[in-house]
Amino acid sequence: MTSSHTDCHFCLQSLRGRKYALREENAYCVPCYDSLYANPCEQCKQPIECNSKDLAYKGRHWHEGCFRCARCGHSLVEKPFAAKDEVLLCTECYSDEYSSKCFHCQKTIMPGSRKMEFKGSSWHESCFVCQYCRQPLGTKPLITKDNENYCVSCFEKQFAHHCYACKKVITSGGVTYHDQPWHKECFVCAGCKTELSGQRFISKDEYPYCVDCFSKFYAKKCAACKKPITALGGAKYISFEERQWHGECFNCGKCSVSLVGQEFLTRQDDILCHECGSA
Repeated sequence: MTSSHTDCHFCLQSLRGRKYALREENAYCVPCYDSLYANPCEQCKQPIECNSKDLAYKGRHWHEGCFRCARCGHSLVEKPFAAKDEVLLCTECYSDEYSSKCFHCQKTIMPGSRKMEFKGSSWHESCFVCQYCRQPLGTKPLITKDNENYCVSCFEKQFAHHCYACKKVITSGGVTYHDQPWHKECFVCAGCKTELSGQRFISKDEYPYCVDCFSKFYAKKCAACKKPITALGGAKYISFEERQWHGECFNCGKCSVSLVGQEFLTRQDDILCHECGSA
């Protein structure tokens, strides 16, 4: 550059016939300008002279030829790029290094593209579809089976059991009774309708009963204490002439000694040990 400026503002040497640079309306010969104002390049650490293009990003400077992806080395001049920990990367390298991988296709989910998040994994929107009908799931209700996602309609068609009681689909959990599926809330006592899932129960004529209802409706009564004999949990009981006793109640009516495994006599409604019955 030549102009009416005659001397370098710093070294005072004549600028006639020489290139120079202006800064705040002052003229400098090229060597003075570079020594005073040239920015150091982030990559090569050499000054970016006034006759070179100075590329700046967030207060840092590069020669045009040094402005490259730190991973693949391709030029970033007039190309989109990203910065990570002050390192510049082209969008492809940034995606490979830091972007999420699609759970389905294992390909990178490029920055700026829409992704779906489900159970801690990321998906391309186009990959997040029903395994059966291939329609996008988006934010619709879905059911997962064997790591595959299904819309509710397809899951019900393919896999769902129907409750033996209400005939509606069982989408999760459930109870199996007599080889039939039941909702937990439908698996209730045939007597009092209390939920039986996780509770002790007794079957009668293919229907489940809670212990209390079974005892109330069906259990035989102990001839001694008059309480129901359910035999639940393996409790022993004794039966004689259409009468039953709890094992602990089968005692001599006079001396109260246990008659379990012993000879006994009867007198009217009483049972007696041999000694009391012979007296």
